Amino acid sequence: MPAYEFQALDADGRVRKGVLQADTARGARVQLRERALAALAVHEVDGAAAGRRQPRLGASGRVLLTRQLATLVGAGLPLDEALAALADGVEGRARVLAMALRARVREGATLALALGDFPGTFDALYRGSVAAGEQSGHLAPVLLRLAQHLESREALRRRLLGALAYPALLLLVALLVVAGLLLYVVPEVTAVFLRSGQALPLPTRLLLGASRVLGTQAYWAGPLLLLGVAAVAGGWRRPGFRRWRDARLLALPWLGRLLIAIDCARFARTLAMLAASAVPLLQALRLATDTVGNSLIRASLERVAVQVRAGAPLAQALSRDTRFPPVALRMIASGERVGRVDSMLDEAAAQLERELDLTASVAMATLGPAVILLVGALVLFIVLAILLPVFEMNQLVA
Repeated sequence: MPAYEFQALDADGRVRKGVLQADTARGARVQLRERALAALAVHEVDGAAAGRRQPRLGASGRVLLTRQLATLVGAGLPLDEALAALADGVEGRARVLAMALRARVREGATLALALGDFPGTFDALYRGSVAAGEQSGHLAPVLLRLAQHLESREALRRRLLGALAYPALLLLVALLVVAGLLLYVVPEVTAVFLRSGQALPLPTRLLLGASRVLGTQAYWAGPLLLLGVAAVAGGWRRPGFRRWRDARLLALPWLGRLLIAIDCARFARTLAMLAASAVPLLQALRLATDTVGNSLIRASLERVAVQVRAGAPLAQALSRDTRFPPVALRMIASGERVGRVDSMLDEAAAQLERELDLTASVAMATLGPAVILLVGALVLFIVLAILLPVFEMNQLVA
């Protein structure tokens, strides 16, 4: 039964929006009249149209929808009835998605094909896993693993953002304080020294120059910033610029290690989930590689897929061309020997995530004091640049 979105007026004259199921648009209007609603607009919800109109479903909403669908399918409900029950249990965008998916499934499409109408919400990894689950007849366990994978990925992202929040906020406040000193405090104080006509020491002259440039040339800051952002945005997607940028990032002392740990943990966790979902290894390698952010690491993983296609063991191929930690490689190799690649990949992913948490904790613990020392050095320079002329004036008076 198709789904229809509607806008209608209730008895109090308020606009009501929602989704209902009916055989035709006329039947939907009849249902609205039975609810004492005056229909303003009624149109059918199909996958492609809903994908264009509706905002993307967030990470938490995607996890909830996946977990509920896994429970319903695992309880033995046919997919059509499971999607109908899912639509009855959720609201808003999730309800529209569920009803659109049900409409496509009733037309004869598989769930993976129906998910393809919403590429902004369900990526290739999600659709590939669902397709493998449908082909193997184990859709419910695959959906449950997908929900766990999405939760793990979102938790990792939140931990990293939380670790970066304090140093970033501290640096922002420090820059604002220094800019305020240079724009308002320094000109007022140093005007006295300039009127006296005495020779100023080098730190004071440097501070005056910085204050003058910031005060008189500030109107250039906005256009220059916009030009810089436009230049970076224009080259961001170009392969040459991305390779240069990613190489520079990996060469940084602690940030490079952190980025490698993030991509390795993400790749291992995704590959473990796909292997457990009975996705063929080569397809799983391709899907897991697409989740890696750094282009250099992604290129090395693409070479790994080529070697595996040629018959090389996974652990051996990873050890040749990637920066995977040795402990994870040994775990994957032992899993290949005993025929338990999926479980050992899962253990390797957990190990990599623990190392990532440790690396991020050490990096953030170092970055916070480093920012404080940098701010202290800047403030000390400003104070000394202001006090040095005062000391010289006192010596002349003495």
